[in-house]
Amino acid sequence: MNVIEVAGLRKSYGDLEAVRGIDLSITKGEIFSLLGPNGAGKTTTVEILEGFRTRNAGEVKVLGFDPATQGHASREWRNRIGIVLQSTSDAGDLTVYETISHFAGYYSNPRNADEVIQAVGLEEKSKELIRSLSGGQRRRLDVALGIVGNPELLFLDEPTTGFDPEARRAFWSLINNLRNDGTTILLTTHYLDEAEALADRVAVINHGQIIEVSTPDHLGGRSSSMATVTWRENGELKSIETQNPTALVSSMSPQFAGEIPELSITRPSLEDIYLKMIGHANE
Repeated sequence: MNVIEVAGLRKSYGDLEAVRGIDLSITKGEIFSLLGPNGAGKTTTVEILEGFRTRNAGEVKVLGFDPATQGHASREWRNRIGIVLQSTSDAGDLTVYETISHFAGYYSNPRNADEVIQAVGLEEKSKELIRSLSGGQRRRLDVALGIVGNPELLFLDEPTTGFDPEARRAFWSLINNLRNDGTTILLTTHYLDEAEALADRVAVINHGQIIEVSTPDHLGGRSSSMATVTWRENGELKSIETQNPTALVSSMSPQFAGEIPELSITRPSLEDIYLKMIGHANE
């Protein structure tokens, strides 16, 4: 079942066409990542899906509703989605528990506040004032407020900006747990390793158009890209690009007694493919 369906989506600001005919579908229970440089149209697209911005043309269905019409008037629809914005501002004089409990009152079927606090790893900060939280802890609170309504669909906008590596990894575990519980997640991020670690599928958007939708492993022909085999021979670092790295390494083995020195086999990373794709789109 498709949780999000988009066909022919267009949005203009005066003479600037920010979104130029996007088609998109996101299935229930998947983590879908929207990638693109600043100004590519991804924020506009997501805001239309969230019901915060109107469109000029196209068809949009989110959980069976059109966000531009029924969405704003439908408490039922709002109850079924969660939104974690890139930056938020809440009452710093409330505690973590008080804030989450307060937001839970906006929903008809909220999760237990203590359960949510545990899910985002803020148990030790439950009684602390929001203004005393670190940046990473504050971001965890943002996620708590996004999931307290027990949403079927969660929008995450740059969720780990400012996180240290350890906090990012812990956050990734939280997101995977949400997906395992059946939540569909639309993720926008500038971190390509984050998209690769979390997303079932990714879409690359540039100049208001989607270039490609694929799995992280297959985006831009990544899975069939040339492999680079690198090794050290006679004190010199050598490398060869090949479609058959296993055969190449097997043919090299008799030349060396034991291990091939400093042997490595690499294929283009998701970041390599992404930069190549948006670079071509900008030409």
